Amino acid sequence: MTTAKASLAGKNRRSGWMAASMGLGMLALGFAAVPLYEVFCRVTGYGGTTQRVGVAQAATVKTASEVLSIRFDSNVNSALPWSFKPEQAVDRVSVGARDMAIFIATNNSDQPVVGTATFNVTPLLAGQYFNKVQCFCFTEQVLKPGETMRMPVLYYVDPAIMDDPETKDIKEITLSYTFYRSNDQRALDAGAGDS
Repeated sequence: MTTAKASLAGKNRRSGWMAASMGLGMLALGFAAVPLYEVFCRVTGYGGTTQRVGVAQAATVKTASEVLSIRFDSNVNSALPWSFKPEQAVDRVSVGARDMAIFIATNNSDQPVVGTATFNVTPLLAGQYFNKVQCFCFTEQVLKPGETMRMPVLYYVDPAIMDDPETKDIKEITLSYTFYRSNDQRALDAGAGDS
């Protein structure tokens, strides 16, 4: 009987270790899910996620003869006391050519405020071909009371969009930004040194 109890105890220990290992594995996957999802979206353009490229890579892209309309959309979350709009609502660009859009943000409050932008592209399938070389959305923006700032976006549309059967008929792409208030005090503290 003692051998049977020892055998049962050993099985219980193994089962306990397996359950604990599976629990830890699930916890690790939970923490890894957000970064993995972000990588997946960047690689595939899923959900209208744009691509980010460097200046050197952008310089090697050949310009095509096709021209697309790029529409610029701007939104501000109600918790952020800013106004935010594109300088130009629509631009016509040659596929592959680098272009710049300017957005204008104004802090309408009497306090410095930090904002951060999220973005997407529609149609969603165009996201994997819309490349941003430089963008204000990659950093938090601090605006002093009443301050207005011009924010550039340097971008191009990859000529491969014309070879994809699902995107070759796209004639207009919308680049949309939404600014949210950031609760990151470090950006305000860093901006205080500029005064």
